[in-house]
Amino acid sequence: MAPRLQLEKAAWRWAETVRPEEVSQEHIETAYRIWLEPCIRGVCRRNCKGNPNCLVGIGEHIWLGEIDENSFHNIDDPNCERRKKNSFVGLTNLGATCYVNTFLQVWFLNLELRQALYLCPSTCSDYMLGDGIQEEKDYEPQTICEHLQYLFALLQNSNRRYIDPSGFVKALGLDTGQQQDAQEFSKLFMSLLEDTLSKQKNPDVRNIVQQQFCGEYAYVTVCNQCGRESKLLSKFYELELNIQGHKQLTDCISEFLKEEKLEGDNRYFCENCQSKQNATRKIRLLSLPCTLNLQLMRFVFDRQTGHKKKLNTYIGFSEILDMEPYVEHKGGSYVYELSAVLIHRGVSAYSGHYIAHVKDPQSGEWYKFNDEDIEKMEGKKLQLGIEEDLAEPSKSQTRKPKCGKGTHCSRNAYMLVYRLQTQEKPNTTVQVPAFLQELVDRDNSKFEEWCIEMAEMRKQSVDKGKAKHEEVKELYQRLPAGAEPYEFVSLEWLQKWLDESTPTKPIDNHACLCSHDKLHPDKISIMKRISEYAADIFYSRYGGGPRLTVKALCKECVVERCRILRLKNQLNEDYKTVNNLLKAAVKGDGFWVGKSSLRSWRQLALEQLDEQDGDAEQSNGKMNGSTLNKGELCISENERRLVSKEAWSKLQQYFPKAPEFPSYKECCSQCKILEREGEENEALHKMIANEQKTSLPNLFQDKNRPCLSNWPEDTDVLYIVSQFFVEEWRKFVRKPTRCSPVSSVGNSALLCPHGGLMFTFASMTKEDSKLIALIWPSEWQMIQKLFVVDHVIKITRIEVGDVNPSETQYISEPKLCPECREGLLCQQQRDLREYTQATIYVHKVVDNKKVMKDSAPELNVSSSETEEDKEEAKPDGEKDPDFNQIMHAFSVAPFDQNLSIDGKILSDDCATLGTLGVIPESVILLKADEPIADYAAMDDVMQVCMPEEGFKGTGLLGH
Repeated sequence: MAPRLQLEKAAWRWAETVRPEEVSQEHIETAYRIWLEPCIRGVCRRNCKGNPNCLVGIGEHIWLGEIDENSFHNIDDPNCERRKKNSFVGLTNLGATCYVNTFLQVWFLNLELRQALYLCPSTCSDYMLGDGIQEEKDYEPQTICEHLQYLFALLQNSNRRYIDPSGFVKALGLDTGQQQDAQEFSKLFMSLLEDTLSKQKNPDVRNIVQQQFCGEYAYVTVCNQCGRESKLLSKFYELELNIQGHKQLTDCISEFLKEEKLEGDNRYFCENCQSKQNATRKIRLLSLPCTLNLQLMRFVFDRQTGHKKKLNTYIGFSEILDMEPYVEHKGGSYVYELSAVLIHRGVSAYSGHYIAHVKDPQSGEWYKFNDEDIEKMEGKKLQLGIEEDLAEPSKSQTRKPKCGKGTHCSRNAYMLVYRLQTQEKPNTTVQVPAFLQELVDRDNSKFEEWCIEMAEMRKQSVDKGKAKHEEVKELYQRLPAGAEPYEFVSLEWLQKWLDESTPTKPIDNHACLCSHDKLHPDKISIMKRISEYAADIFYSRYGGGPRLTVKALCKECVVERCRILRLKNQLNEDYKTVNNLLKAAVKGDGFWVGKSSLRSWRQLALEQLDEQDGDAEQSNGKMNGSTLNKGELCISENERRLVSKEAWSKLQQYFPKAPEFPSYKECCSQCKILEREGEENEALHKMIANEQKTSLPNLFQDKNRPCLSNWPEDTDVLYIVSQFFVEEWRKFVRKPTRCSPVSSVGNSALLCPHGGLMFTFASMTKEDSKLIALIWPSEWQMIQKLFVVDHVIKITRIEVGDVNPSETQYISEPKLCPECREGLLCQQQRDLREYTQATIYVHKVVDNKKVMKDSAPELNVSSSETEEDKEEAKPDGEKDPDFNQIMHAFSVAPFDQNLSIDGKILSDDCATLGTLGVIPESVILLKADEPIADYAAMDDVMQVCMPEEGFKGTGLLGH
């Protein structure tokens, strides 16, 4: 038996022998004194449920023994937010802006670029007053250059461990919740920066992007016949290198510059020969920039899925890169040293995390930049380009190849940055302009004020915690009541008093009161008995109430509990007695009891006793509930049983408020009247049904019905009723005792508000034929006798012509209402196009012939987005279900799918099916483009057939 039940049984054992009227004050205190001797002796190690004397394990352990001051607050040490000595400043990730942060750190550590940006003139002068800054006004950069200036100044001299780049990101209009292509961001921002700086007068500023990042190459085509060379010069800011099938960076560069043969259909038109000739084409590097960006094409387009994928293959690269073998003009300085490795962690092209390994140009040491966190890489940590993936490693991943000294390999690096090696030492004196330094100093002052404020809050929390500690030490030892006067206090309040994370509120004991506003005996489990001394201190310091002394014990609840416990103990014996009495025949007068109540009276009694035990409302009416009808005895003898007086006496002990029905009591008079009326109504309904069925036999059996498309020869007039009327009438005739008679013919549903007919003769022979029923003239006469007709609708056939009838006309009464008919058709079309789920068929066309595969899809598609679809956005890279059903059924990728319906091309990706006129059961024609063999043309395919939003709508495309 559970400890709680053992305690309860022991506490109330006396109730089995004591009558409710004999309960004394001693009995009451015994009922409330549910304790365990070990707890009084202090042996208990946990809070004993149901024991008001146990004060162990209620939260006191955190205040006893040695106290750690840090436990008194949840405020981190503000010095942890301070920049460490000889370290760099991080950048906050605003959601999905890690790709921006990595490039900002790489550009910041390009000292020449930073120096040039500092030289840009600024509109900050409007923000300055005299020699200082307006204290009451925050500085807001107005241009991209000013944002970058301010960011670089903070990264250089801020006292913070990391800074917030939200101003810069907002100025570019970037979506902080969407991961973007980092390489595309780099290209677009460099283009924007170059365009912005080109307007500056200072040549060191105007030309910095070209000087640092711009190189030049030429597309050279040589005619094999005459040897004529054709050159097309082009500038570049990064070299895009294919890594598929390669293991070393030098192999990727060689492939980029390899010679291509132009032969066959791909021959070159030579202007010198004036004809197509075999030729060779290659790229020649003419000049290289100071900073050489090498983009590793890890993200490629997968034709099978129609989405981008990441190539997780290892590429080896060295810290020193000699580019002289690859340039056209030899003899220059072309030795580069590695300065940064940009990394994408993750196996998918649509998710993951961007970080950067960057070399400090002044100290030559490497650092890992991971948003707010910056870590120095040295010793075993100096493994460039090596970062753990965010997803589970795949079994098929290749093992990392061995790398020699000065070389590295990575399967996650997507960009390598090399700096031209020079004999000169890098400029270590990049000075922050005075106006920017003043802004940084102001931000540092705010940071120091914040640190002081946080430190003061920590101190206040510690002081408050120490005071609470002394209070607990003083009172906890005096909490146990022992033999001295005591009071009851809510356990929940005591636990909150001991909880340092929440402020202590006034004592609230209302949840422990019974309906008599005294202490409920069953609430002892959520109460604690404490000394009167401790209670006086608690109420004086915190207030609240009501105070629950020994006088608050509720005698009424104890007496009621005593009565219920005695009944529960007696229930098993009475159950056997009642069963034996029910087996015997009833002699003399008895009492009526509902059969359903009688079958489950024991369960009903237990439930009722539990409800009373729980201080709930009594429900004695459950007994004999099925024998009642508005308080009177039910007339149906199938639902009641006669029991003896002895049996009813036993049942009344448990259901004292149940209604009593002696055997001589008359049944409900109203029910008898209703029963007779019901029998009469059933007989009347059967008579009406038989009469109507006999009068309209063909309409009931649906035999020999007239048809508009094949008009009967023996009549010129047909009448129309609603098909709904016919169906309802047939239901009544089939089951007259279960349905009400049909009294009227409602033809108004077939007419418009103006009283005109809503259907044409042609539509009534086809799509609208299911809405109407045609009636013979003889049947119509009978219908008018049997039912109330609101509107007469008929169709008359007229032969047109003098001698030989040449044409037959059909005239309706009332006549067609053209306006309402047109409105009905428009609404039907709208209803067809506004659906959430429907079946659409797809036929594939091969050589202008329709071909339907056995597995051709029946697409369950939507005409427009529902509200649920709008709220729940698809994760990046999730495949479109409709296009993929087509792709898997016909093996046609989305970018090769040409869809049309009724000669109209479906090319608008933003349109809904409804606006395109694709209604349920429509057939869409699919014509597939032939696969493009040239892998190099895949980028064009992606741009034309799979347009991506990318940075559309941002400030990066504003120029």
